[in-house]
Amino acid sequence: MLTSTNTLAIEKKMVPGNEVQQVELLAGVEDLYGGIIIDMEKTMDSEAFVPLLRASLSQWKQRGKRAVWIKLPIELANLVEPAVKEGFKYHHAEPDYVMLVNWISKSTNSLPKNASHRVGISAFVMNDKRQVLVVQEKSGKFKGTGVWKFPTGVVDEGEDISMAAIREVKEETGIDTEFVEILAFRQSHKSFFTKSDLLFVCMLRPRSFDIQKQDTEIEAAQWIPVEEYAEQPFMKKHDSFSSVAKVCLTKSEKEYAGFSPIPRTTASGKTSYLYFNTKDLTQL
Repeated sequence: MLTSTNTLAIEKKMVPGNEVQQVELLAGVEDLYGGIIIDMEKTMDSEAFVPLLRASLSQWKQRGKRAVWIKLPIELANLVEPAVKEGFKYHHAEPDYVMLVNWISKSTNSLPKNASHRVGISAFVMNDKRQVLVVQEKSGKFKGTGVWKFPTGVVDEGEDISMAAIREVKEETGIDTEFVEILAFRQSHKSFFTKSDLLFVCMLRPRSFDIQKQDTEIEAAQWIPVEEYAEQPFMKKHDSFSSVAKVCLTKSEKEYAGFSPIPRTTASGKTSYLYFNTKDLTQL
């Protein structure tokens, strides 16, 4: 059986004459979809890597494997070019590794694509005086425009939407908050290196009120009346911003049920959050 703890695996292969020949292969583990995952950990030069890769691919094709994944840490970047020459393609990359894949089956390629969306949050924080927390940014498309906007940011890998909203507000303004609910979300496309974008408008309740803005990214931060925020010419001119402002105004004035995070256990035993309207659906 193949393991991922070593660079190589030794397998026995029958050859003519009923003799047993030991075959050196790259070590890997089988995934749940008929593929092999190779997690390269030890230093290897391309001259040693290529024959091992070719022998391994030959064996896995004979076994009917569908795809081969190779995870190359940045220290083994020298193996990217030879892997590509053997038919591998980029799938995705992280700061410390690149993942390559080769569909070796004759069947139709059914590999999942790389992540298609980036997830962001926009934080609607309102105090008891019907004032909302807003910022002016030092960079980006709002730089120098004078537009007051909600604190926004990107959800980190492995981070829940609710936790990301709390973190971003704290980082940009120094305000501690309690997550309430998701009021709306927007999907857009080709917004970040061709990726699509999901932006969740989140309502939070402030637990502190003295602003200590982030100097590196935020030009100014303050509390302003929610009506003043909604009446900004920029907000009224652009449909998406105008719609979000109307949602927030409606929430501040009357009943508007958003989606609250409720912890639930997944089939794999992990805890995740299901967001739903707890006002109208309580027995779940």
